[in-house]
Amino acid sequence: MSAERVLYSIPSHVTGYLKGNGWDVPSSPMMPHIQDWANWYRCSNSFYDFDDRSGGVTYKVHRLSTRPAVKVCEEWASLLMGEGANVTTDDDASSEWMRSKLASCSFQSLGQRLVQKAFALGTAAWALWFDLDAGRMIPRRYDANQIIPLSWDDDGITECAFCTSCRIGGAAYDQLQVHAIGDGGYSIRTVLFKDGMVSSADGVIGDLDTGCQVPTFSIVKPAIDNTTVDLSPYGQSIFANSIDIIKSVDLAYDAIYNGDVRCGKMRVFLSDMLIEQARDSNGNTRSIPFGRDDATFFRAVSANDDMIREFAPSLRVGELRQAYGLALQTLGDRCGFGQHYFKIDDAGGIRTATEVASDNSCLMRNLKMHSNALQDSIRMICEAMLECGAKLLDAPVYEGDVSVSIEDGIVQDTAAEKAQDLAELGLVLNPWEYRAKWFGEDEQTAKANVPGGMDDAAPIEVE
Repeated sequence: MSAERVLYSIPSHVTGYLKGNGWDVPSSPMMPHIQDWANWYRCSNSFYDFDDRSGGVTYKVHRLSTRPAVKVCEEWASLLMGEGANVTTDDDASSEWMRSKLASCSFQSLGQRLVQKAFALGTAAWALWFDLDAGRMIPRRYDANQIIPLSWDDDGITECAFCTSCRIGGAAYDQLQVHAIGDGGYSIRTVLFKDGMVSSADGVIGDLDTGCQVPTFSIVKPAIDNTTVDLSPYGQSIFANSIDIIKSVDLAYDAIYNGDVRCGKMRVFLSDMLIEQARDSNGNTRSIPFGRDDATFFRAVSANDDMIREFAPSLRVGELRQAYGLALQTLGDRCGFGQHYFKIDDAGGIRTATEVASDNSCLMRNLKMHSNALQDSIRMICEAMLECGAKLLDAPVYEGDVSVSIEDGIVQDTAAEKAQDLAELGLVLNPWEYRAKWFGEDEQTAKANVPGGMDDAAPIEVE
């Protein structure tokens, strides 16, 4: 039995249209892998739902899961976009216009979802969408299965198409948008398909010359090499090399509840004398069996002494909990969090250790690496928004640089940070700076309150 749910795929009439208009669109070897990653992300494959045979009868079995692939992607999205991105320019009017546009399209909250899907499927994208009559421009989100790279090299994708399903006036369409380089910059061609044929709808602009000199889309990928398919423009799922570890996590979790706890349930064995009898269609007497789901009462065929016997097997929850914890630690290590990021709390849930960053150099290195890549992606789409906004909407003209900063979701351990500052007093930290930081005093007050009237260079004796 297979419980796989198929991802949305680019219809053949869409790829046929692209080929007919001069674009070489071969079938991507990444698509089967993207589908596979999606199945692990959704826990919808034959590992989780399968057939089992017992006594000549086939039963459908479902394996319990903590959804480890989802947990990994949620954590990276939370760390990278938990506090959001701050976009600024050297011009106050441009910065304010950009902030208002990003806020109007919920860029921060929806961006966290985009990052989560990018880390799950390896690739995601923002692409500009316009409603010129309403004066709107928003960066729409696309998953890997909706992205068709058209031109790319080692530096990235320069031309790209995006396909999705939509409804206009109650009618269903496949919508294709091609972001390609034209004579005056990037142009966006929008093509609608209904029942496999090119169609049209009121208010939809077929070709829009943006005049933008930078790409009107931005690709988001985890900052890791694609070891799945060489020379592919797509990225790789953050858990692509951790499938076996995902299995081990859910095997251990399933063993605790479906295995040990379920099998450790008390069994009551009843003598044949206590079993209700019935006659079958041939008139023969037979015992009425207990259902498969009833794991409490059993028929003791050869019982000659006790009418009722009880049996309660011992549980191995402690050993299985250790195996589960080890699998979680390995998953955290292989997915870039470090060995001690995922832990089991007292209730058996997964706890994340974001409070202490100073002793997790693995997490901090990978966080910086992914953050740099994400900042570049956000900067690219914001530059396109500013340039297109100045040419097509009401944005002020701005030709300077766009700066993007992302505050990570790491919560510092206050006690550890305070102890570190104490250790550095008189070396790299002045006593008044310590008071200003930890007692909330301004510079003048902090200097006046330094014990013993110490000057800036004098250290504080710490016991």
